[in-house]
Amino acid sequence: MPETRHSSPPPPPMPTQGGAGWLPHGFRLDTHTHTDGQLVYAAAGALATTTARGTWVAPYNRVTWTPPGFAHSHRFYGRTDVRVIAVPAALCDALAPHPSVFRVSPLLREALLALTDRPEVRPGAHERLRAVVLDELTETAEHSLHLPEPRDPRLRAVTGLLHADPGRAATLAGLGRAVGAGERTLSRLFHTELGMSFHRWRTILRVHHALVHLTDGRSVTDTAMECGWSNPSSFIEAFTEVVGQTPGRYRAELRGRRT
Repeated sequence: MPETRHSSPPPPPMPTQGGAGWLPHGFRLDTHTHTDGQLVYAAAGALATTTARGTWVAPYNRVTWTPPGFAHSHRFYGRTDVRVIAVPAALCDALAPHPSVFRVSPLLREALLALTDRPEVRPGAHERLRAVVLDELTETAEHSLHLPEPRDPRLRAVTGLLHADPGRAATLAGLGRAVGAGERTLSRLFHTELGMSFHRWRTILRVHHALVHLTDGRSVTDTAMECGWSNPSSFIEAFTEVVGQTPGRYRAELRGRRT
């Protein structure tokens, strides 16, 4: 994902045990674990959660889920209004047993905001609201924004080249020549290790970067060109298929939340 350097004062610590806080663009929380489960929601901005299983990107219409015991890190893009909800280990069986991303419905968004905005004024109020959150999260998580990472060294070499330059226009055969592996072997490894084609994996990688660029205020056209699409129309089609809305609408809703 794009790196950002800045010399601003250190931000306040991320509310890892629950609550809300604003984090600056580029803030990173290094690899760690929790004894409880954790939902992390960017009410504004976007975040990437990385585990050994890969990376999930969550804009304002997604929430990330990390079960107890999974080592993970976070990186935040745009000035991020981060909301954290701890889920006691005893309740985690209701959710996916592995890190996931869930779509945020209007009811789920309001429940997440209320849990992290309001002090508890009646005994048990937060527990009841948390139950609403768990009910809203479907049993099957959404994986459209999940970018798995390979174990095979040949495939890792190829994905490393693409991580370094997502807009790279090379074919799988060309990438294979660069790392000393055959196109047919790499194609098989993408399917067996990552469960998707080379084209699909690179599309999701590019959409991850596109989300970051749009969150940072880039135009749809500039984002398309920088992330490797030959024209805005093909970018809009791919972005909409993965994210569930057009990049233009995503930018417009981002602006609305900032104001």
